[in-house]
Amino acid sequence: MGENTPMDEFCGSTFWDANQTWWTTDPDFTPCFEQTVLVWTPCAFLWLFILIDFWYLKASLDRNIPWNKLSIGKVLFNVGLIVITALDLIMAFVKKGESNIPIYAVDIWTPIIKLATFAILLIFIPLNRKYGVQTSGCQFLFWLLMVIFSIPRCRTEARMHQERRDIINSQEATPHDFSWETYQFCSFFIFFTFTVFMLIFNCFADQLPRQTKYKRGPKEIPELSASFLSRITYSWFDKMALKGYRNPLEEKDLWDLRPQDSCKEVMPTFAYYWNKNVRKNYRRMAVGQETKAQFSNGKVSFENPQKNGKKKGMASIMPPIYKSFGGIFLFGSFFKLITDILTFAQPQVLSLIIGYVEDYQKAPQPEWKGIMYSILLFVLASAQTFILAQYFHRMFIVGLRIRTALINCIYRKALRISNAARKSSTVGEIVNLMAVDAQRFMDLTTYLNMLWSAPLQIALALYFLWQQLGPSVLAGLAVMIIMIPLNGFIASRIKTYQIRQMKYKDERVKLMNEVLSGIKVLKLYAWEPSFEKQVLDIRDKEIATLRATAYLNASTSFLWSCAPFLVSLVTFATYVLVDENNVLDAKKTFVSLSLFNILRFPLTMLPMLITNLVQTQVSVQRINKFLNSEELDPDNVQHDSSKPHPMSIENGHFSWGDEDEMTLKNINMEVRKHNLVAIVGTVGSGKSSVIQAFLGEMEKISGTVNTVGKMAYVPQQAWIQNATVRDNILFGKSYDRKRYNQVIDACALRTDIEILSAGDRTEIGEKGINLSGGQKQRISLARAVYSNADIYLLDDPLSAVDAHVGKHIFEEVIGPKGMLAKKTRILVTHGITFLPQADNIYVMKLGEISESGTYSELLRNRGAFADFLMQHLQEGEAEEEEIDQIKRQLSQTDPALVAPFEKAILLARTESLSDSISVTSADSLMGGSLRRRKMRQNSYDSAASAASLKKKQENEGKLIETEKSQTGGVDFSVYKHYIKSVGIFLSVATLVLNFVFQAFQIGSNLWLTQWSNDKEVEHDTGKRNMYLGVYGAFGFGQVLSRYLSGLALALGGLHCSLEVFNKLINMVLKWPMELFDTTPLGRILSRFAKDIDTVDNVMPQIVSQFLSTCYSVLATIVVISISTPIFLAVIVPIAFVYYFAQRFYVATSRQLMRLESVSRSPIYSHFGETVTGVSTIRAYAVEERFIEESDEKVDKNQVCKYPSLIANRWLAVRLEMVGNLIILFASLFAVLGGQTNPGLVGLSVSYALQVTQTLNWLVRMSSDIETNIVSVERIKEYGETKQEAPWVLESDKQRPKNWPEGGRVEFKDFQVRYREGLDLVLRGVTFNISGGEKVGIVGRTGAGKSSLTLALFRIIESAGGKIMIDGIDIATMGLHMLRSRLTIIPQDPVLFSGSLRSNLDPFEIKTDDEIWKALELSHLKTFAKSLAAGLNHEISEGGENLSVGQRQLVCLARALLRKTKVLVLDEATAAVDLETDDLIQKTIRSEFKECTVLTIAHRLNTILDSDKVIVLDKGQITEFASPNELLSNPNSAFYSMAKDANLV
Repeated sequence: MGENTPMDEFCGSTFWDANQTWWTTDPDFTPCFEQTVLVWTPCAFLWLFILIDFWYLKASLDRNIPWNKLSIGKVLFNVGLIVITALDLIMAFVKKGESNIPIYAVDIWTPIIKLATFAILLIFIPLNRKYGVQTSGCQFLFWLLMVIFSIPRCRTEARMHQERRDIINSQEATPHDFSWETYQFCSFFIFFTFTVFMLIFNCFADQLPRQTKYKRGPKEIPELSASFLSRITYSWFDKMALKGYRNPLEEKDLWDLRPQDSCKEVMPTFAYYWNKNVRKNYRRMAVGQETKAQFSNGKVSFENPQKNGKKKGMASIMPPIYKSFGGIFLFGSFFKLITDILTFAQPQVLSLIIGYVEDYQKAPQPEWKGIMYSILLFVLASAQTFILAQYFHRMFIVGLRIRTALINCIYRKALRISNAARKSSTVGEIVNLMAVDAQRFMDLTTYLNMLWSAPLQIALALYFLWQQLGPSVLAGLAVMIIMIPLNGFIASRIKTYQIRQMKYKDERVKLMNEVLSGIKVLKLYAWEPSFEKQVLDIRDKEIATLRATAYLNASTSFLWSCAPFLVSLVTFATYVLVDENNVLDAKKTFVSLSLFNILRFPLTMLPMLITNLVQTQVSVQRINKFLNSEELDPDNVQHDSSKPHPMSIENGHFSWGDEDEMTLKNINMEVRKHNLVAIVGTVGSGKSSVIQAFLGEMEKISGTVNTVGKMAYVPQQAWIQNATVRDNILFGKSYDRKRYNQVIDACALRTDIEILSAGDRTEIGEKGINLSGGQKQRISLARAVYSNADIYLLDDPLSAVDAHVGKHIFEEVIGPKGMLAKKTRILVTHGITFLPQADNIYVMKLGEISESGTYSELLRNRGAFADFLMQHLQEGEAEEEEIDQIKRQLSQTDPALVAPFEKAILLARTESLSDSISVTSADSLMGGSLRRRKMRQNSYDSAASAASLKKKQENEGKLIETEKSQTGGVDFSVYKHYIKSVGIFLSVATLVLNFVFQAFQIGSNLWLTQWSNDKEVEHDTGKRNMYLGVYGAFGFGQVLSRYLSGLALALGGLHCSLEVFNKLINMVLKWPMELFDTTPLGRILSRFAKDIDTVDNVMPQIVSQFLSTCYSVLATIVVISISTPIFLAVIVPIAFVYYFAQRFYVATSRQLMRLESVSRSPIYSHFGETVTGVSTIRAYAVEERFIEESDEKVDKNQVCKYPSLIANRWLAVRLEMVGNLIILFASLFAVLGGQTNPGLVGLSVSYALQVTQTLNWLVRMSSDIETNIVSVERIKEYGETKQEAPWVLESDKQRPKNWPEGGRVEFKDFQVRYREGLDLVLRGVTFNISGGEKVGIVGRTGAGKSSLTLALFRIIESAGGKIMIDGIDIATMGLHMLRSRLTIIPQDPVLFSGSLRSNLDPFEIKTDDEIWKALELSHLKTFAKSLAAGLNHEISEGGENLSVGQRQLVCLARALLRKTKVLVLDEATAAVDLETDDLIQKTIRSEFKECTVLTIAHRLNTILDSDKVIVLDKGQITEFASPNELLSNPNSAFYSMAKDANLV
């Protein structure tokens, strides 16, 4: 050695000796290096990162871990280490002093540094205990480094010890004093042992803390108390993976949420920064607004910018997001930076390995270097795996927290937003803010770091490539950059096609929806083929766009897979052709290849990232607009208790929002304590607005509103939550049984609750879907009564209930003797009956109060109130008893009014006569009262319907079969079915072509190897060009086979789509009616929409990705095995590990995804519910409770979401470790196997480096296939259901062309039931109708009238007996033959969207004249002539753009067009106006004179002139004779019905 370095003097011996450490077959460090660098490095690491530990102490939510064996052990060993180190320091002075050996700086400084480090570690043990930190990564890593870095010194010490013994044993005379060395030897090994123990201790986490901020339950997430090691490897998740593998996970198996991710922790921080931001943006804030955000109000409300001072700009959500979550995000970004750097270290190590192999023949390097390189490669890859997992984990957490914050933020805002602002967007749009826009953030966070990471990776890759190949790199880069706009262009084309396909899909689903909704009519008319054709026509257009998309998709995937090849071809070609001296050797080739591979990822990511960013930007703007929108002014209503009356408005002017003109003017109103005030007026006079003004929902322009006391509010449209009946009534109050029962009886809910399947624990569907209007209204009223408020605002609560129920409720609840007698009440009402009992009445007219006073006062005024009374009566809605009552009241107050009153009544009588007849006779038997027509339809309040509802409910329990949610794997037969649908040829072609593609790829790479190894190329340009040409040819083969395989798969997918869809629609239309009854429409539709979409768009892509990843994994294994055959031995165990990880993951992850999507929808539906019911929520002042409920739902969703994210990391870590093992073995065998071909080694290792990503993808793809193939399974299941009888039979052709000629219908002992296992509805019916007879069929509800017609059309098949028409048993015919020869005018007129013509004659077999003739006879001609398009007039979905009467006439026209011998008339209950009805009757009498007509009557007067009447009861015929005969017999059932209908 030459000069002494400072370090040499520091140690008193050589610090670094390259000959000893590097250029040797037996490497070793110098003792000086071991005692300085190898000790100081871990210590420096600790001192550098100990700050993180301090931060963890500060951030910890827990306190006080009890002493335990682990912590005591740590303290003891730590003290031991301090003692040993202190001894080292003392002994250095003592021993060296004794032996006169000079003391060097190293002897003093190294122990001092160690002492300081161990001391701080010792301090941390009680600190961690006190602050409840259970594990520390920094300390674990310190001990790990300490142990690893001490290993070289172990070896040195052991060797020197051996040497010393040799010296002592060799009988040399000179005695040696080795006491210092011996001491060092002993002390070092004790030290080393202690260090190892400390490392072992640090592998485990401490016990649970005693005090925690949040209660830690038995289901707490293991991560919280997992050690650092377990957190890095995610081994704490193993239990869940195992559980999910054994049986499908359920909600109860999931862990609780980590407290720091819950709303309670996330919201306050976000709210704090949000408020600061708002204050900055709106200059003048309300004075003295507190800055600290408490959680109780989650987000401090801020004033509206419109009201105060200048607005600087919108408050944006971005700054609060950065400030609240930026910390973790930056920490994650730091990880990303490290992994990016590690990525580029790999090609460098690869070049070292290739170098090692190249030197193998000339001057072989020592073997340990090769092993070291392999291990180095493995360590780099593993470090990258662990760090990357942590990075993604951090990003997911940030994403989840941002989503939580935004959802809660939006929710809280929705409770305060003013009505004007709310009107500007629909409920759906507001819910989308939460469902779509907040979700976008979550998806973006993972990729956001690519913004700086992608350019960094590109720059680094180019830098290293430049070093290898010089400027030629630019040629390759140019190819890559050209690819980007090319792909962009294709992508935009794909997008236009996708939009077009979406349009067709919507059309198709809409049409399917109509077909399925009107399926009964289609079957009755035998029109299925026509509609099937319509659907298939749309489907063909859809397939055409799909085909175009498929070609484009094939070309993109082809571009991407060929890009890397083209890039390398162009670069290498440029490189060798630019300069004679440029020679490709193995090192250059494979290092460049692996760098190009790294380049691919950021280049693909950037365009994706940019589109994502743009979308998120849009989302941010939408959320900002919503969060900055105007809020309700809390000063709209004052609560001044010094005012004399509990409720008053003085000189009030109100409007709905700014733009609208004033809705209410000059309102002066006061309500005294305990009074009942009624507000009446015509529709739209502003009655409800007054109530909204009291609630503070309207913009107050001037005047004052004052209310004192707790409020309860019953809105006009009852708002029912998706909860049980009881929860709806309690509305967050505690359950008091006595009061509850009182309320239920008062609101007449007792019978309804008894009917419901689970009593008051019955869950009500969204928007109260399984309740009638009246029930909803009464529950809403019960909620108000139960809440026991001081002030009651009742907005027409009696509109949707029957008169007698209304009367009951008024007496029991609202009136002077009701439950609310001691409360202050405002009642908006249309009912006149209750007015005399009101203390005061206000009459509204055009937004002003026209008069007020008591009932008698108002009648005397003969003003607006008297007009209102008259108008009300003329509408003919009054009850008999109501009229008498009013008469009595009138005669008492003002006899002069009686005469005009009676006139009004007479007028009303004549108009409403039709009503009184139209009420179902059965209904009047049951004692249902005459009531408003509209209400009759949507109310279940009369006892009659109560009974039928009960029956319905019982069946309902069994009616809808629950949909099977698939658990476990998918049957192999499904895959077989899919392959068959794709087509055997195309399936095989895809597989073969993919194989060919990989073969070409491997071939081209092996050719590169050959080329890079060939030394003659340097002097022979011909040979070089030959190599280049063949390389290009291989590339061309790749390109071609890739494109063809993509195409084959795309076409196969299309073929499959066609096949599957045609089969599905064919099968579903042939279902018997019972299946449509038991399967909800939505479920069938989702097969046609979502599942078909999956087969169309998702499956082909997933399959193609799966195949390409699958093949590239195989290719990797093949390539490695070619270069090092021994590798095959390792493949088996590795494959085993891989398989298990994959099985565990798929089982667990699939179920977690399901749970997550199940728990996600309640968040949105609860939010939607809140937005619709926001005025009720505000009126009852329960916003806090709803905010809590929302938070709970969000947390519950996180509970499912978090483990599924972890499952991904868990899998990634395990799979990437499998991949890393492949890297390790590939490189080790290459080095140890004495492989002499550097090209092959380069090839196999560069393949291995890629394999980790591919393996990861392979599992993702295979689990995606499993998730999505379920769609195929569900469609297949629908294709294999029971079918109805065949539509067409061969024997039909022998039947007479114009059958039935006579029209004789006979039933012989006919029995029928709706479905297997149900009771018979017709029990042995026998009768005979000769041709041309007109027969009426009557009977009360459920007697079997409709079943008779359904049986005639074989919608329900017979269970015994038979039906003959013209002597032919109808069971022997094809269904279409039968149905097309009978005509029915169904009860509810069903029209389909399309032209008027297609609605009359879908098969287009009639001439225009015939159609006009039919229209004339059905009195539609004038209407049709008045239309611009005439017969081509577009009818909207369900015939919405025609009146009900016109629809009924269209059905008549259909019948006239068919004109068959047998006509079935199912009378319309939804009474068409009388006129139309007469028209229909006339036409039928004249046009169908010769036909047999069966009429199912609901109104007796329509069948009094028929030839015969059949009276059905409970499925049997009780009477069958002419009407006159039956009417002359007072004991007949027919007579009693007629009597009820006032016909006799």
